[in-house]
Amino acid sequence: MYPLKRNRRLRTTAALRELVSESTLSISDLLAPLFLIDGSNIKESVDSMPGVYRYSVDLALKKAKKLYDMGIPGILLFAKIDQKLKDNSGESALNEDGLMQKAIRQIKKNIPNLILCADLALDPYSIYGHDGIVENKKIINDRTNNVLAEIALSYAKNGADIIAPSDMMDGRVYCIRKILEKNNFVDTVIMSYSVKFASSFYGPFRNVLDSNPSFGDKKTYQMDFRNKKEGINEALQDIEEGADIIMVKPGLPYLDIVNELSNKTNVPIAVYQVSGEYSMIKSAEKMGWINYKNVVIEQLMSFKRAGASIIITYFAEEAVKFLKENE
Repeated sequence: MYPLKRNRRLRTTAALRELVSESTLSISDLLAPLFLIDGSNIKESVDSMPGVYRYSVDLALKKAKKLYDMGIPGILLFAKIDQKLKDNSGESALNEDGLMQKAIRQIKKNIPNLILCADLALDPYSIYGHDGIVENKKIINDRTNNVLAEIALSYAKNGADIIAPSDMMDGRVYCIRKILEKNNFVDTVIMSYSVKFASSFYGPFRNVLDSNPSFGDKKTYQMDFRNKKEGINEALQDIEEGADIIMVKPGLPYLDIVNELSNKTNVPIAVYQVSGEYSMIKSAEKMGWINYKNVVIEQLMSFKRAGASIIITYFAEEAVKFLKENE
């Protein structure tokens, strides 16, 4: 008790604070999202996400190489699909010469040691902007799972190291793991969006991929943000079904979920710092309201402190620079 115990003693110098720090943040913790678009020599800016671009495959390859050379261990790929290729069955997602498949092949061929994660859902391919097959304005779970499993197999065949299902269908991890095992892709990792909330923080991202739902919302499959126990159950079920890594999305509003899972599970936990989180910080920076560098590092460190071992962030490239400045 005071005055025998003075907690401030261990804060008196930078060296002491560093010595007793409980959490660390390193470049190897980061995954960088990368958006794809058809064509060649295209780098298309995104108004809702300053500093983020859609890349044609040739330029995506160059961007991926730059990230890898900076020390970032992996990327998470997303595809913006031409409207004329969209349907209600995800048929174009199975095209071996499709945008995702071409990008996976090219990047894996040229940067074999870069961890290549492929986001898996139907919303980029759907005329309805939903993550599953639609009938009478309802999302059909099991038929969607069958399609997702086939797409996952296609991504694995083309060289994806990690399949990342983001759809939130019941049982999709089991269906994906089953088809991968059957086809001898026993080392392909599943990083499941296990606890994905129906969040208002996704708005800028949906503008990037043109994947806003054409009717209703995604609350019949994405989680109610009021619920914690439900999220834990979702994650535990995904682990039972064969997920190697579980993910919480969004990030900052759900640190309690990340921390609970870190105490209850023994698998790596990823957290996705989503587009809304990113764009708010960018907007505050533009207005001069925050110390941008310090806020970025503080938020990334909060994910590690909560128990995450992987951080998916649009700040990845800048975070590398900030971390190196602090060495």
